[in-house]
Amino acid sequence: MGTALQKKTADTFLTIGFLNGFLPCGLVYMAVLSSIATAEPLQGALYMALFGLGTIPLMTTAIYFGNMLSNLAKKRIQKLIPVFVIIIGILFIIRGLGLGIPYMSPKINPDTVESTMECIE
Repeated sequence: MGTALQKKTADTFLTIGFLNGFLPCGLVYMAVLSSIATAEPLQGALYMALFGLGTIPLMTTAIYFGNMLSNLAKKRIQKLIPVFVIIIGILFIIRGLGLGIPYMSPKINPDTVESTMECIE
């Protein structure tokens, strides 16, 4: 990979960029966990499909606006990223607690299972 990057040709960058697209980032892992949290395969698949479709305009916009920002603004944004990741993590924890907060932490209704054991002597 290092030798490919040293070539600096258009086809090399295209190939590396294409292969890099298959590597998931942290936000993809968070989306996967969110889709699993839906507990329904179709809803989870829809969540991931919408997440994937949502990345197209978002990443395109990020590229165009990223070129307009100064280096100081870029550094400030990079410092805020961990804060937002922590906030989203806290929201996931609150959601998992099942506190009964509408749209944020729905009440968990566990299924009760009853059984009896009969011993034959």
